[in-house]
Amino acid sequence: MKPLRTLLIIAALTAAYTASAHLGQRFPSERKVVTDPVTGAELIFLTTTPGGDSKIYPTHPQWTADGEWTIFRTRRADGNAVAVNEKTGDMVQVTEGGYRGSLCIAQKSMRLFFNRYIDHATKAPSERRRGDPPTPVQVVSVDLAQLFADSAAGTLKPAAAYETVYGTIPLAYDGAGELALDADEDVVYFRMLEEAAAPLLPADTAIEPDFGPRNMGAGPTGVAKMDLATGEVSPVVAVPFQVGHIQSNPWVSGEIVFCWETGGKSPQRTWIVQADGTGLRPLFPENEYDWVTHEAITGPDEVAMAILGHRKVGVDDDWGKAASRLRPTGLAIVNLRTNELYIAGQTKSGSGLWHVHASPDGRWAVGDDFGRNLWLIDRRTNEMRLLTTGHKASARDHIHPTFKADSSSISIQSAMLTEDDRELNICIVPVPADWLARTYDDNIHPPADYGDRNRGRP
Repeated sequence: MKPLRTLLIIAALTAAYTASAHLGQRFPSERKVVTDPVTGAELIFLTTTPGGDSKIYPTHPQWTADGEWTIFRTRRADGNAVAVNEKTGDMVQVTEGGYRGSLCIAQKSMRLFFNRYIDHATKAPSERRRGDPPTPVQVVSVDLAQLFADSAAGTLKPAAAYETVYGTIPLAYDGAGELALDADEDVVYFRMLEEAAAPLLPADTAIEPDFGPRNMGAGPTGVAKMDLATGEVSPVVAVPFQVGHIQSNPWVSGEIVFCWETGGKSPQRTWIVQADGTGLRPLFPENEYDWVTHEAITGPDEVAMAILGHRKVGVDDDWGKAASRLRPTGLAIVNLRTNELYIAGQTKSGSGLWHVHASPDGRWAVGDDFGRNLWLIDRRTNEMRLLTTGHKASARDHIHPTFKADSSSISIQSAMLTEDDRELNICIVPVPADWLARTYDDNIHPPADYGDRNRGRP
């Protein structure tokens, strides 16, 4: 039994934490519209103070299903996530007790899905440290529509009124750093660790060692899933390497893309598998010269990825011979149905495009470079436009562009306004009006992967 003094300290910490970071807490608007001093582009900063902000990773949606709110990670609410209204700038805390890993914004319902430690009620996110004993996580969702309404009206209820807890991920699976929501919103996918993955591989499987100077990439690991109706956890697929960046197709149920994570060049970066474990294959078969990274599902039938071209011809080091412009590089689009790939664009020099995305309507692609410049590409004409710059290479992270579901704008994270040149803010970059108004000569053929579903669109 714990001493009374210890119990009182825990109770006091819990009360203080609950009072300071509660679901539905509101923050004042910081919304500010800025004109890019180089390109003249309109930049809508939704946060403008140094609050430890960062975007959800580009493998996942950024906006709620109604298109009105974007959700981001921040220190404003003691390690909890916050939603900001794109038009008003109003901010609302949307998790309580913290979260671990990916935030999954549902695209059919107004819900946010995430993992949370089971001891969240007694330990605030800011109290967790590397090296703490492993703790299982729950899969949780929050009813955003009701939360936003009650927060605005000042009629907030306890967190349990908005939360649904679906089950707990066993420690043998872990899964806490990865989470993806199926398009039908009835299953989540996450990482499976060695303890669960190893018995599923054939006995003669060659287990991959670490690859590259960062000493990452060794297996086995895999992908697992939870049935949200029952809480049942089961494997999808085991592989002999380290799995990372698990994402689901927001338009096609049961389709999963993941990567072989090495922290850099991988022998075979991108993979696809079905939720029943069938169809495992490389998404884009690579050779030793290809440095593929930052893949993201961007439409029902498409994945955008960067084939890096940032190294000198002839280089051969711990990463191998990859990423020179001896071979084709740039923003690549892969068709999931035909397996065809084409290069949408590439900077003529320098690092090349690094983090990439594309609009779901098939019209645009977007990428950043090592200097935190943002490039927009017209996929019908292959024209490239420097959309915004000045986001400071000294920033503590890259700008990570991600298109909105309606293809009208791009979410980035930017240090443009911060005094220390490192802290990030959440920023929306609209596609320029003159590009949105473009029509095309029928003689300009769309890319092969534009698809029958897009015929008749401009």
